[in-house]
Amino acid sequence: QVELVESGGGLVQAGGSLRLSCTTSGLTFSRYTVAWFRQAPGKQRELVASTSSGGSTNVADSVKGRFIISRDNSNKRVHLQMNNLKSEDTAVYYCAAERGGVRSWGQGTQVTVPS
Repeated sequence: QVELVESGGGLVQAGGSLRLSCTTSGLTFSRYTVAWFRQAPGKQRELVASTSSGGSTNVADSVKGRFIISRDNSNKRVHLQMNNLKSEDTAVYYCAAERGGVRSWGQGTQVTVPS
């Protein structure tokens, strides 16, 4: 059974930084594409950043230059370093792992950046 647990969310002032972590179990992590999504109140869930099994990364234009995704295959973790946070980054952030068209989700962690 695939499990993903996010941590590291919280309240941070605009311009500050947070580092989210996602700890996984029940999967051969190195073979999965792992990603961070976010969902703000009243909005659809959107892809923030992803990293493939081969190590390539993709970051949404809205966070490019501020957010960095990284994976730790040895410890089955994926991180999201978020810098220069803005009020529009306020959302629940979800970790996801996908392989063969099957995606698993974590429960999410709240990030709040007051305006």
